[in-house]
Amino acid sequence: MTQTVTPGTAETPSRAGEFVIEARGLTAGYGGTPAVHEFDLDVRAGEIVALLGANGAGKSTTLLALAGEVSPIAGTVSFHGDGRRRSLHQRARRGLGFLTEERCVFMQLTGWQNLKLGRGRPEVALEFFPELEEHLTKKVGLLSGGQQQMLALGRVLAGQPRVLLADELSLGLAPLVVERLLAAVRLAADDGVAVVLVEQHVRQALAVADRVQVMRRGRVVMSGEAADLRDDPEGIAAHYISGAS
Repeated sequence: MTQTVTPGTAETPSRAGEFVIEARGLTAGYGGTPAVHEFDLDVRAGEIVALLGANGAGKSTTLLALAGEVSPIAGTVSFHGDGRRRSLHQRARRGLGFLTEERCVFMQLTGWQNLKLGRGRPEVALEFFPELEEHLTKKVGLLSGGQQQMLALGRVLAGQPRVLLADELSLGLAPLVVERLLAAVRLAADDGVAVVLVEQHVRQALAVADRVQVMRRGRVVMSGEAADLRDDPEGIAAHYISGAS
């Protein structure tokens, strides 16, 4: 049974306007076997929705289905009001930025070369992460994991996406680096990007998100405003434990 936290009555500016990306009754998986069941989502411009849950909860499959990389078994995904099934590259052309849990960088190229492969100007990426500038002449394989992830995120944000799907930005990184990455995501959202963020660090996700959906075994079991859940991270953690058991 889904536990819902009742939102406050006041509407924030980030909740105004039409939904940029929606999912209704989304069921998706692999080889006809569902990993996500009847998933609903709506995200407006300027809003971050965080998907939380234990490993195997279906979060990454959900992002892949939203992106168009995995075809739905049932249900719909609407992108800018268009509910037709689209591939990842078609949605990318319409303003989708997608960061998978693998680092989206080319290790044998330099930082500058990586940035030039993106849709935006390298200088814009450096506005998000100016600390990268002194390292851009190096091959990316020589950079730290945090620098590589900043490079990948900066390249996507430089393309000024309308929607950002980010899967486990923090994987294997130090807390200070995670804060830096999530702050950039929040800045992009404040500039009008609609964000769906998969994250393992509950407290840090709650600090930047507007709304939260907790998944367990492919279903949403808890949802609400992030502001209402910040004082109860243990309640979210309980779903992690039960989902992993």
